[in-house]
Amino acid sequence: MSSKTPKILIYSHDSFGLGHLRRCRAIAQALVGDFDTLSVLILSGSPIIGSFEFRSRVDFVRIPGVIKLRNGEYTPLSLHINIDQTLAIRSSIIEHTAKVFEPDIFIVDKEPLGLRGEVLGTLEALKNTDTRLVLGLRDVMDDPQVLKEEWDRKNVYPALNDLYDEIWVYGPQDICNPLDGIDIPDGVMEKLRYTGYLRRELPESSLEHPDATPFGEEPYILVTPGGGGDGVEMVDWVMRAYETRQRPLFPALIVLGPFMPAAAAAQFSERAEHLRDVEIIRFTPQIEPYLANATAIVGMGGYNTFCEILSFDKPTLLVPRVIPRREQAIRAERAEKSGLLKVLPIDNYPDSDLMATALSDLPALKPPSSAGVDKLLDGLNVISTRVGEIFNAHQSEDGERKLVNFK
Repeated sequence: MSSKTPKILIYSHDSFGLGHLRRCRAIAQALVGDFDTLSVLILSGSPIIGSFEFRSRVDFVRIPGVIKLRNGEYTPLSLHINIDQTLAIRSSIIEHTAKVFEPDIFIVDKEPLGLRGEVLGTLEALKNTDTRLVLGLRDVMDDPQVLKEEWDRKNVYPALNDLYDEIWVYGPQDICNPLDGIDIPDGVMEKLRYTGYLRRELPESSLEHPDATPFGEEPYILVTPGGGGDGVEMVDWVMRAYETRQRPLFPALIVLGPFMPAAAAAQFSERAEHLRDVEIIRFTPQIEPYLANATAIVGMGGYNTFCEILSFDKPTLLVPRVIPRREQAIRAERAEKSGLLKVLPIDNYPDSDLMATALSDLPALKPPSSAGVDKLLDGLNVISTRVGEIFNAHQSEDGERKLVNFK
């Protein structure tokens, strides 16, 4: 290797929402905490990546953003150029960054070839180097038939078979198999490593300066639609329950998310002004303190929210989306079957009495830990152990002394 200090490059396409970015950030933050000379660089198209805190030795390269239209096509987020030009710029930045950075490990989040194939050239270039190529998959990708059609269309199988060295599944094997129902070659299946979910912690800054909640010492329910771009119905349903309530409810703190449509966010804020026990926050890059202080949580079932629910061990009600992907619904159904939480299907929207009953019952539900599911949150430890093995293998191969000691 050309450098004696270990390096990891993480790619996150981030066309919309917070899921990919927050997952990659959690991994990066944990790894630099475990390896005292490791540097991690994140490639991201997220327009709000600069809003988040990063630990020392974690940095990011912001590639031009894109958004997905309702018809499934992509368009540049800000630049007035066509999508092919935008993707060419993104691909060039990704490949050049990898060439100069020379990572020991390159982790690609979710999309095997990147957005519209933009990572393929980088994978091919790195395959002939010492870089370990890793595909990271969340616990649930989509309905199996939908995922199969998508991967067939994108022709991802040659990359899975010939380019990637490992595939990490960010979930426990006994609960999830994101490739269930897909005819994957044996050689690819042998590359799978199940890590467990990624534990979340309170950020150091919040420990030094704890955030005061809008309700003081009073217990409250935290309502979070994640990034918020597809959470309008869920938030509206909760607010309807407070507006038409027939029974006492705990106060609600609703964090709308940065991608909640502006018109909807304004309307929710106006409605909350008429409710004495509903508070609205537009967006916070540090939602963990609010989760930790909450009595219970209402969410949609995205990957990161689910990891937070398990980490902070709160009674939970999930209202998963079913369009455009069934990922959240599948995760929520499996979690409910395992006794971790309760689910209220979005098909019942906007029955305010049903939501009010669910909210009234929620604080008395048992937390996820009561289900007794072992090794749910081992993900970051398993990843860290594997990363150490890769670094030490590189050390043995090239004879250089890498500083890969755990802190």
